[in-house]
Amino acid sequence: MTISEITRNQMRELAARYPKSRSALLPMLHLVQSVEDEVTTDGINACAEVLGITSAEVTAVASFYTMYKRKPVGKHHIGVCTNTLCGLLGGDAVFSALSERLGAKNNESSADGEFWLERIECQAACTHAPVMTVDWEFMDDVTPAGAVEVVDRLARGERVQSTRGPVIRDFRATEHTLAYPLDGLVNEGEAVDAKMLVGLRLAKERGMSAASVPAGEA
Repeated sequence: MTISEITRNQMRELAARYPKSRSALLPMLHLVQSVEDEVTTDGINACAEVLGITSAEVTAVASFYTMYKRKPVGKHHIGVCTNTLCGLLGGDAVFSALSERLGAKNNESSADGEFWLERIECQAACTHAPVMTVDWEFMDDVTPAGAVEVVDRLARGERVQSTRGPVIRDFRATEHTLAYPLDGLVNEGEAVDAKMLVGLRLAKERGMSAASVPAGEA
């Protein structure tokens, strides 16, 4: 699909936000994915044209960061953390169950093209391990059966609430948010819970505090 003039204007608007326009490349690539479902050659060329850099330079960035895909993702991106703590607490079992359900291996789409499955090195949510994300929204403390149930509900078009955040939309909608973060959803859902705050609570109960930093060393 050719990048439309509307999308090109959005790219220009993003570039104008930064003192150095090249800094807009990351959100611009997310914008491309929001309309193309992947980082296409046309998307790369459009980014290069707007920023006044080469397509090779854009490709270098798009191929470095794993959030940018060079194949169609489909309606939903499913990420499963299998790093140390999530792996120990069942992340690999969650991934295996989803792989069997979707008929997809790591960084592959399901046969119907609706889901993309990815093994994630870290979701930065160890408190609720094992964790998976749906379109980068958290689904905490998942089990293999629970993860498959989430996919089944999405496949049926049912409403799925993320653990900490908004109702699941779809991959393209989240990609647009990554390009334009002010989407009005910042207050949707619960940001933190008692489990995440237990360390802070115990520190307050025990009168603990961080060591002060000498003046001039902060």
